[in-house]
Amino acid sequence: MAQESKSSVAVIGGGPAGCMCAYLLQDNFEVTVFDKSSPLKTLLPTGGGRCNLAHAEYDFKELAKNYPRGEKFLYSVFSKFSTADTIDFFEKIGVPTYVQDDMRIFPLSNSSKAVREKFLHSLKKVKFIKEEVLRINEGFSIVTNSGRYNADYVVISTGGHSSYDLIKFLRHNIIKPRPALTGLKTKEDFSSISGVSVNGILFTHKGLSGPEIYKISSLRARENFPYKLEFDLTGEIDMQKELNNYPHKSIKNVLSDFIPKSLGEYILNHLNINPDEKSHRINGIVRDEIIFKLRHFDVTVEGTVPDGEVVTSGGVDLKEINPKTMESKLVSGIYFCGEVMDIDGFCGGFNLQNCWSGAYVAAQAVLDKAFSC
Repeated sequence: MAQESKSSVAVIGGGPAGCMCAYLLQDNFEVTVFDKSSPLKTLLPTGGGRCNLAHAEYDFKELAKNYPRGEKFLYSVFSKFSTADTIDFFEKIGVPTYVQDDMRIFPLSNSSKAVREKFLHSLKKVKFIKEEVLRINEGFSIVTNSGRYNADYVVISTGGHSSYDLIKFLRHNIIKPRPALTGLKTKEDFSSISGVSVNGILFTHKGLSGPEIYKISSLRARENFPYKLEFDLTGEIDMQKELNNYPHKSIKNVLSDFIPKSLGEYILNHLNINPDEKSHRINGIVRDEIIFKLRHFDVTVEGTVPDGEVVTSGGVDLKEINPKTMESKLVSGIYFCGEVMDIDGFCGGFNLQNCWSGAYVAAQAVLDKAFSC
């Protein structure tokens, strides 16, 4: 039943979660999105510019396993808005999708820019105000750097990088944000093999990057530096058999059958072994040293290098948010969604799925509260 005059909703943050929430509310409320930047700007770099919208996992509990922070909290959220619902939503706004072999879901256009344009076009009834929200007073008076606005409900979706002072003003606890899905700075100098990749690990002039490193950086986001990592670069190999089969082959060329040649040379030099030494001159002790280094390639991590999807671990304490509604347990009428909460997922569309699903639950809760009487 329609109200005689529409209630107002202020959405703080025009990223994926905020715009999704605005889309779902625009037919029933006067919706205003506040963002000091351009709406959906943060969507552009996702998926390497191709926009990895979601991941093709349709069991909500299995999907939630891909979030180092927030797994149990997301059970309720994903049960209400699934990966299938995400695909349906984008089809509805004119963004058909496809699934890659690795289960990542992309738009057929393979263009974040095209997705952004379609998404913004769907927000016809939403008002956008390009101002920074400084404070939310009692009664939901929204104070910006340029004015003051009133709202009946507030959805905070400011992402994982800002506005925590605003939220602290609402008495919420903030789990200290730390980088996740990021490259790692190492004590070891890998500049001589920068660009070399093996088993999802990319060596860089600053340390390590690549899909496997992003996952590790996420899992260990709250550990103090420095810490040690150890990798098995080859798995089980019969090194003696290789040496016997190619007695006149240099040891660097023997290793190149298992790992990139330049990485093999790096390891041999690290062990003070001449890379050009012939296989028949490699004795058992030297052979075992090489095998051990290949199976136990250790590095010391000293910090992070922001080269991934720029996701943060940390944000609004989940203990203070109702997972069934995304409403604050401290301030009635305040809702949260997206990366502003202490939720973060691995690479592969998981962080955007958190945005879509959380926004749906928040929007539905606002609708239920507004029309319950």
